[in-house]
Amino acid sequence: MNSFLFRAAGLSVAAPMVLGAQSDAAAGPDFEKPIGALDAIVVTANRSGQTLFEQVQPATVLTGRDLLKRMAPTLGETLNREPGVSSTYFGPGASRPVVRGLGDDRVRILQNGTSVLDVSNVSPDHAVALDPLSMQAVEVVRGPATLLYGPNTMGGVVNVMDDRIAKERFEGPWPSGRLGLMGGSADELFSQSGALTWGTGPWVFHLDGFNRETEDIEIPGFARSERLRLTDPAGTPQPYGTLPNSATHSKGAGVGISYVGDAGYLGISYSGMDSTYGTVAEPDVTIGLRQRRYEMRGAWWEPTSWAKELSFSLGYSDYEHTEFEGVEPGTQFLIEGFNGRVEMLHHALAGMEGAVGYETQMNEFSALGSEAFLPTVDNETHSVFFFEEMDFHPFRLQFGARYDHQSNETETNPLFGPGLSRDFDAFSGSVALVYEPVENYAATVAIGYAQRPPTYVELFADGPHVATGSYEIGDTRLGTEDVLSLDVSLKKNAGWVTGGVSGYYYRFSDYIGALPTGAFDPVDGFPIYAYRAVDADFYGGEIETVFHLLGPATGNSAEGADAKAPLERVAAFDSQLDLSLKADYVHAENRSTHEPLPRIPPFRFTAGLDYTHGGWGANVECQYAADQNRTASFELPTDGYVLVNAGLDYTFTTGQVETTVFLKGTNLTQEEARISTSFLKDSAPLAGRGVVVGVSTRF
Repeated sequence: MNSFLFRAAGLSVAAPMVLGAQSDAAAGPDFEKPIGALDAIVVTANRSGQTLFEQVQPATVLTGRDLLKRMAPTLGETLNREPGVSSTYFGPGASRPVVRGLGDDRVRILQNGTSVLDVSNVSPDHAVALDPLSMQAVEVVRGPATLLYGPNTMGGVVNVMDDRIAKERFEGPWPSGRLGLMGGSADELFSQSGALTWGTGPWVFHLDGFNRETEDIEIPGFARSERLRLTDPAGTPQPYGTLPNSATHSKGAGVGISYVGDAGYLGISYSGMDSTYGTVAEPDVTIGLRQRRYEMRGAWWEPTSWAKELSFSLGYSDYEHTEFEGVEPGTQFLIEGFNGRVEMLHHALAGMEGAVGYETQMNEFSALGSEAFLPTVDNETHSVFFFEEMDFHPFRLQFGARYDHQSNETETNPLFGPGLSRDFDAFSGSVALVYEPVENYAATVAIGYAQRPPTYVELFADGPHVATGSYEIGDTRLGTEDVLSLDVSLKKNAGWVTGGVSGYYYRFSDYIGALPTGAFDPVDGFPIYAYRAVDADFYGGEIETVFHLLGPATGNSAEGADAKAPLERVAAFDSQLDLSLKADYVHAENRSTHEPLPRIPPFRFTAGLDYTHGGWGANVECQYAADQNRTASFELPTDGYVLVNAGLDYTFTTGQVETTVFLKGTNLTQEEARISTSFLKDSAPLAGRGVVVGVSTRF
């Protein structure tokens, strides 16, 4: 561990420059932008300060009331009602976002712009090592983000933000903070969360913590689907009404300290999370997750006349994941990870404004135990990138490139044989054009090329994975996965109707997937999945439209959350009633055989009404998911469903304290709903009818 930290520490030598001489002329930027209109929501994941309206790729930002409405026990379930986003749903304890039908190592999850450094990308039973209760905002960028965040972002990027490291000085004589309590019926949820921030002069301090407990969830009918029950041998247990082994318990805390000067800031934070949850796949297998994470971030504003910002971020994580069979520990996954990033944003040079940067990530991964299906792997990635934009109104041209070098080395192991070494070089590039013919309208087109090296699981797996009930076989001969991408979109930001429509086409060469072989492991009886490369096509689109029924949106910001949130109204309209319509579709197939790829989301359509007046808010939403009959070999079809959800909230202020009391109803019609993107779709339906009540206080 010490040698690993020594190598990682070498990248932090530039940190002291952030604490350089104070400058009266160099004031920090306004990081607390008002949220609401597309032209007011800054997408921090794009690093160029662009808003949702200016962003080339479709994006969603959730915060405030919208985040409260969407919040669920896992990141995947919090986001799975957003356009183009579904989830892996491995029961209530583990759920990772799937974007445009792409998941696993094709969607990168960031925490404050730095890799979350867990193993959720290598197996669906591994939970994301962060909890929605600790989030202040979450961004989803749909489509390849390979230039800024690497080749494992072909599906998109999810950036979760907290406020442990401050970028602004603390104002006011009293500490600020938040408290939250929630209780739910479908899973006997009880959660508590809180945070406190205070400061003096340039110093800002932060504390936060959370605790969440749930029991086995209630379900509308049988746990196993009708199609699966027809194939079950006589005497197979058929749970009804409750999903066995689905209880969860998560807790965590964080602390941060920042120094904010006139010329920049520097902050460090420490956080920890412990989680225990049932795998659902096996009746007696539970998972214990433990992560301890350190972060350091800083920036130097206006360091030269031509440089806008020089920033860095460092993250270190010590992560453990243990699969318990009964009370006995089984396979244990350990990952010690480091992610470092340095970027420079520059002012216009020769008509171009953009960023250049360097990123590195180092992971030491171990799978221990008699049923370990992976050897110990040292994985390193080093990357350089640039991104530029030219503005010649009404057009904007964006272009950039990235180079990644990845190395994988395994240790000699009696189960897996002699050590192996595989190195990969990956190149990415893209060009995009934005056309704004008139104010509040924009059309974009982006063309890109990216290469993704295979993960160490895709290369070296060989053994039974008890938590998923499968036997996985990797292939050390795999090369890079290549993709050509085309994204087009239209956006409208003001008037009685706002929103956007987007379409995409991805042409993969050597798309890597865990494909069923049809064989079974003779020892455990698990189905055998082999990682193979096939040529594949993905195409689809998303629509998100909001009809502002009581008054037009002006395009300026107001309190809200994302593209669907309240926009500023003319003074005559103090109430708001919005009708939102959303739809998404993905088609994915093997280009050679035209066979469908596994675990692809169906067509979905969602209609919702959202009303606000004074401190009151009410909403109702109906989500339709079509049947998914385009299935891969050995994959059962998935029936469609209709989910009805509703909510009511009231916000009032007492002195300097703002309190929101809320009530949420989910799956009000007690519909049996199964997620086609889940490995467990035929044995783990979504929860049945449930009510969540809660209170959230800010001061």
